[in-house]
Amino acid sequence: MMPESPIRKLVPYAEIAKKKGTRVFHLNIGQPDIPTPQSMIDAMHNLDVKVIEYSHSAGILSYREKLCQYYAKHNIHITPEDIIVGAGASEAILFGVQTCLNPGDEIIIPEPFYANYNGFAISAGVRVKPIISNIETGFALPAISEFEKAITPATKAIMICNPNNPTGYLYSKEELEVLREIVKKHDLFLFADEVYREFCYDGTTHHSVMNLEGLEENVVLFDSVSKRYSACGIRIGCMISRNKEVMKTAMKFAQARLSPPSLGQFAAEAAMETPDSYFTEIIDEYFTRRNAVVEALNKMQGVECPNPKGAFYVTASLPIEDSDKFCQWLLESFSYEGQTVMLAPATGFYSTPGAGKTEVRISYVLNVEDLKKAMRCLQEALKVYPGKTI
Repeated sequence: MMPESPIRKLVPYAEIAKKKGTRVFHLNIGQPDIPTPQSMIDAMHNLDVKVIEYSHSAGILSYREKLCQYYAKHNIHITPEDIIVGAGASEAILFGVQTCLNPGDEIIIPEPFYANYNGFAISAGVRVKPIISNIETGFALPAISEFEKAITPATKAIMICNPNNPTGYLYSKEELEVLREIVKKHDLFLFADEVYREFCYDGTTHHSVMNLEGLEENVVLFDSVSKRYSACGIRIGCMISRNKEVMKTAMKFAQARLSPPSLGQFAAEAAMETPDSYFTEIIDEYFTRRNAVVEALNKMQGVECPNPKGAFYVTASLPIEDSDKFCQWLLESFSYEGQTVMLAPATGFYSTPGAGKTEVRISYVLNVEDLKKAMRCLQEALKVYPGKTI
């Protein structure tokens, strides 16, 4: 059965709260408030075409060529033939799963993980085998022994998100080397969702799976412009692999949907001219936001929140029994000074039944003042919530 989105399933309750006059701070969804680069907006305003045509099923060649230049700056050297542009990273991931796994195959994913991975697997008839990472370790990569225990003859791939959604955890080079050994030993595919590559803090460095030696035929990378350029709505992402057979097969799925959005590709190609200063300012802003949220959470009685090194999410443990009920209660029954906060219950980011019951994902995508108000709402809510455990 296709699962509900933990990010969006409470939207009707938020809409009712707003109709009552309550201001809702949306920390449930990774929709940045950072302005989209003007170059992308201008590209759409100044579009000079008579007909908006289908593009090549792999995406517009000039865009794929510019993507190669972008990745070269990150020491990832590929050709346009190694790229298939998709309608967001979502379509690209679905192509990857459908290409590399057959119905009944298994994919191992450290959890908590981006909720839609479950949906993509179900769409392809693939079974997710979760292995739990713990809040006590800041959601670090599980031990190699946990992967070995999960591998069966049906296992065909491992999937990671780096930096991670929903935890913000940034995998180290050493952790990626552990994955390399597992993948080589069992001849698996290694899928990596790297859409938050730019968002790394505290002087840390992002390491791509594309640079793991000896895995040229095993690695499939997924990426997107949604978060990088604060342009979620143009729906442009991509699937990348040096494995020619994988890309040949994936092209059949790409042809079946004809082409990725042409308008989105025009805008995404224009974004390639975005100066580095854009990212410097954004990263500084998210760094400040992260600190404001993490510091506020860890001052609340009974709350535990690791300090993540990447993306713009935290997963926190609250003194509650059921995060689904709590997040709904925040919208249905609580307000503080006419305000409340919308969070994503972490249960939807786990595949293991019962996991994440005390945890929530918080997206620090609002300005610092609004984040501080949202954290105050959460603090006051925890004091009066009927289901609190302290």
